[in-house]
Amino acid sequence: MATMTVQLVSPEKVLFSGEATQVITRTLGGGEIAFLPGHAPFLGALIENHTRITLADGKVLDVAVHGGFVQVSGDVVSILSDVAELGEEIDRARALSAKERAEEMLRKEHDAEAVASLSRAHARLAASGGMASMPGSH
Repeated sequence: MATMTVQLVSPEKVLFSGEATQVITRTLGGGEIAFLPGHAPFLGALIENHTRITLADGKVLDVAVHGGFVQVSGDVVSILSDVAELGEEIDRARALSAKERAEEMLRKEHDAEAVASLSRAHARLAASGGMASMPGSH
């Protein structure tokens, strides 16, 4: 099966560098986009989202990405994120608490920071196992 090199970098460190068969992420104003080996050159701004990297062995690496850029050049996909967190390293209880605080703030008034906080919490929860596995979710 054809693969491509994927690099996931935040200002602090390289979170992942390796071979993958697919990357799915979400761009500003463009919705979700999937990259496969041989994809046309691409550059896009990223929003808070649950990015999925399908590794060469078929496993999926779940990542919460909080802004940044994605670039495709040749068979290399580079995700340069302001902040990124591997799903397995996310504190789900903390993310759920942040989600609840943001929702409470938004019930009182529309606040840009609360909206951003809610987006980050959703990305963290999705990357760390999904909303369906949260207590009280349907």
